[in-house]
Amino acid sequence: MLRKTWARFIAIAALLLAGVLAFILARPAKAESRWGEKYFTDIQLINQDGKTVHFYNDLIKGKIVAIYLFYTHCQYSCPLETARLVQVQKMLGDRVGKDIFFYGISIDPKRDNPEALRAYMEKFHVGPGWTFLTGKKEDIEFLSRKLGLYSDPGESLDGHMPDLLIGNDPMGQWMRNSALDNPLFIARTIGEFIDGGKNMKPASGKSYTQASAIKFDKGKYLFARQCAACHTIGHGDKIGPDLMGVTNVRNRDWLVNVIERPDQLLEQKDPLATALLKKYNNVLMPNLRLNDEETNYLIRFLVVQSSVNDREASVTENAGAATSGDGRGARAGNPK
Repeated sequence: MLRKTWARFIAIAALLLAGVLAFILARPAKAESRWGEKYFTDIQLINQDGKTVHFYNDLIKGKIVAIYLFYTHCQYSCPLETARLVQVQKMLGDRVGKDIFFYGISIDPKRDNPEALRAYMEKFHVGPGWTFLTGKKEDIEFLSRKLGLYSDPGESLDGHMPDLLIGNDPMGQWMRNSALDNPLFIARTIGEFIDGGKNMKPASGKSYTQASAIKFDKGKYLFARQCAACHTIGHGDKIGPDLMGVTNVRNRDWLVNVIERPDQLLEQKDPLATALLKKYNNVLMPNLRLNDEETNYLIRFLVVQSSVNDREASVTENAGAATSGDGRGARAGNPK
């Protein structure tokens, strides 16, 4: 009796084991990522060199990427968006094109052919590892919806929101940030996203209880946030002109207009605004929608910076004069 019971038990166990093995073997070895080729449908796009590429298999698969929408004749946030990302690219150095790939997708493919994309890249001094893309309008709209970058064209002056989508395809992780954010913050965010935090170093210096009070200069903040992507103060031309001394050579009313309403100046064919546009590769200055108070802070900052530069130049010139010539200036005050 005992022998029959054991035989029955073994038979039932064998059936259960066979059922479990059949279930395990029937399961796929690895679940397919929801963000793979089937999700994106591997839409065909055209890059700035006129080459046809497949969005997922050629651009996304197995990579870490940063994607944003733009169009080359945009007059509002797009120029600033691109200029800031160029700063980010420089901060990341050769990691762009190796650890992370940048993609700009035009939402106006009718006008943005490969030639227009190449010209746009040259205007903004875009480096390697960054691809600009165009294609069929319906495909780009479908793709922008899939990426979560689509917005109602009537909700913004640009026809889209200035979002930057950062994704890690192998990990299936995606995050979104403003493309107009501080370039250093974006670069650090991308770096940490690439490294997974393993390269972060502990902060050094004093305890936070001994930290100095923050001295907030609103004009300096506005310049760093809105202007520094295209302009410098005393360090030469960038995408736009060096602004050192601009308050000394330009009428204040004109400065207010060019800061608050650059698009209107061009529509009115202002000769100076038109000449500057031509000189700086037809890169449109975006309308940043600054109010009068913000503009005053910004102009005051430019005045102060120019004054500081003038004083430093004067000191340097006087010091040079004191030590030049036959050396008598250096001995003045100590006559023999």
